[in-house]
Amino acid sequence: MTAKDLPKVELHLHLEGAAPPAFIRGLAREKKIDISGIFAEDGSYAYRDFWHFLKVYDAATSVLTSPEDYRRLTLAVLEESAASGVIYTETFLSPDFCGGRDLGAWREYLAAIREAGEEGERKMGITLRAIVTAVRHIGPDAARETARCAAETAGDFLTGFGLAGDEKMHRPKDFAWAFDAAREAGLRLTAHAGEWGGPESIRDALADLRPERIGHGVRAIEDLALVDRLAEDGVVLEVCPGSNIALGLYPGWRQHPIAELDRRGVKVTISTDDPPFFHTTMAREHDRLAEAFDWDEGQFRRIHTLAARAAFCDETTRDRILKRLEAPT
Repeated sequence: MTAKDLPKVELHLHLEGAAPPAFIRGLAREKKIDISGIFAEDGSYAYRDFWHFLKVYDAATSVLTSPEDYRRLTLAVLEESAASGVIYTETFLSPDFCGGRDLGAWREYLAAIREAGEEGERKMGITLRAIVTAVRHIGPDAARETARCAAETAGDFLTGFGLAGDEKMHRPKDFAWAFDAAREAGLRLTAHAGEWGGPESIRDALADLRPERIGHGVRAIEDLALVDRLAEDGVVLEVCPGSNIALGLYPGWRQHPIAELDRRGVKVTISTDDPPFFHTTMAREHDRLAEAFDWDEGQFRRIHTLAARAAFCDETTRDRILKRLEAPT
């Protein structure tokens, strides 16, 4: 079986960050918006480092100005994911980008994204669920408004709440109110940590936000007591190896700690984060991991079963996804 054919579950995917560059360029042309400076000569996104990446991300997102834009974007992203064998995906959304945190506008954007998700399921066999994220560098006050939007629209499609953005801005406890509001609304919780902030950022996120999953979390490997805690408590890491390598966190695939974290009993999963920015796909992640660590089909199936069990979906959906993962191909 090829990496492309293996059924996969992806838990860490930013919707705008997964936008194919050709899609963004085409939308910019339609609207006569000049964002040519964010592309390299080969047409891919161009950035210098993580903080410049955030600026390029925002520039690309600036052409997405209506619910219809997001409907089209969602279909384009789902098509790319399905082509890599993904059968279930969770995507991060933010009311900051979708209507400026206005609840009425947010409802319209969310409805358009959900409509595209339902179309993707019918036509491509891929199931989509949404996680609202507060954007850390926009600040705690905005996060409160984001949490209110999430709480008002929580349900069977919008199932989670999280925190993304620049880990060096603000502290996890500054977002505790937003997380408490999301928790009270029945949303499942995740938080980006342990990418740029180091292992202490994971400890702070666990203490102050109490998420059941951590986005990235790979720098836990620098604190083996923390690794043991993650393993004992069953905290799931949404690991994005290609992203970490592309942004310079690790020099190469063999140096990435995902295999060591797995060996030490931490629940690791595999995702792409912002795949076109990092020149990756879910199929490519699997090819590189197999090459670096000699992982075989059985290892990948185990990881995707774990991801399905950690997914923020209802039990009926989970059972359906688990059956598809177990089915012979």
